[in-house]
Amino acid sequence: MKNRMVENRNPIGIYIHIPFCEAKCAYCDFLSGPSSNENKKRYVDALIEQIKEYSYLNEEYYIRTIFIGGGTPSSIDPMDIRRILGMVYEVFEIENIYSGDENTKQTLQDNNKIEITIEANPGTLTKDKLLIYKEAGINRISMGLQSVNDKELKLLGRIHTYDQFEENYHLVRKSGFTNINIDLMSALPGQTIDTWERTLKTIIELNPEHISAYSLIIEESTPFFERYADGSELPAEEEDRQMYYLTKKLLREAGYERYEISNYAKPGFESKHNSSYWERIDYIGFGLGASSCLNNTRFHNEEDLALYIEEGIGVQKENSVSFNGRFARKESQQLTLKEQMEECMFLGLRMMKGVDLNQFEQQFEVQFDKVYGKIVKEMVSDGLLVIKDHHLILTERGIDLSNYVMSEFLL
Repeated sequence: MKNRMVENRNPIGIYIHIPFCEAKCAYCDFLSGPSSNENKKRYVDALIEQIKEYSYLNEEYYIRTIFIGGGTPSSIDPMDIRRILGMVYEVFEIENIYSGDENTKQTLQDNNKIEITIEANPGTLTKDKLLIYKEAGINRISMGLQSVNDKELKLLGRIHTYDQFEENYHLVRKSGFTNINIDLMSALPGQTIDTWERTLKTIIELNPEHISAYSLIIEESTPFFERYADGSELPAEEEDRQMYYLTKKLLREAGYERYEISNYAKPGFESKHNSSYWERIDYIGFGLGASSCLNNTRFHNEEDLALYIEEGIGVQKENSVSFNGRFARKESQQLTLKEQMEECMFLGLRMMKGVDLNQFEQQFEVQFDKVYGKIVKEMVSDGLLVIKDHHLILTERGIDLSNYVMSEFLL
């Protein structure tokens, strides 16, 4: 395990994609689905090989956060999760991996300088599995609940009931995890303001450290698109807005600070990994279709499971352009200065603290007003933006019209 001085390195986030789940939800367009145990094992072997190939990043980076997402990472053998993280620890520099010396066998659970998250679906967790996670260094559990209403869960294609979620949630607490996120989803077909309020109040009573509250988006190529694309069975726009305002009100009253458009946390429990994306900190994605951004170059991995596994065992594909070994970068794109500035605005305005104007000028070596002065002046006048302590921030009205506001920052 590497754990040397990291002062001269830059922080980086690691995303690890586990594309397997028990059953695909009706609204999901992620790169995921059911698979055989044999495929899962071969996939993990390939993923570990890809992690090895990026050891050269140690020259420039140290690991700030690790996020294991999917799919349903908790649906695979927990020892495979431990194998994956073990390779990350072996290959990469990680700041203060232990709070004591290695002989004490203290895990990352004792250290708050690095955040390691795993996504877990209710009904897939056990006491033994959580113990292995904790021993492997995982210190944050993100649970995909979506609703406390069993009818809504069935409609979404979720494989669990609320009772199963609650049982798993208490099991996570008893296992010693002190940082839990719960995902919730509003504007579901047939959902009412009352059922959404019940979901919020029920979860508030459980007192998780973090709540992500998203409004349903109907994605093409999903069963939901075929059923609900015309919007006739979805809550009306006014109801959707009322759910949105109710979310802000109830979570604020319960002590959750809204730090991003869809994310709320108790003080000190903001997601470090997701915040890294919004702050444009470099990240590397391992696994099927996972995306990366290194030194303003974007690319993603192979999206075909069989071909990804082939890459992992060294079988080259015809016309494959390899990078640093067997794994090929797909659709590599070097961001122009204009694209970097646009992205800085799109992502920064999602956060409640907004865009740091001084940091913008230092990073891009240009006066902010020369780039965006005119449009900002207009939007401040229209009550969509405000400048406070050298930060450009969306107003409440601006958040309501955020898609429009952000589109105006295209250069």
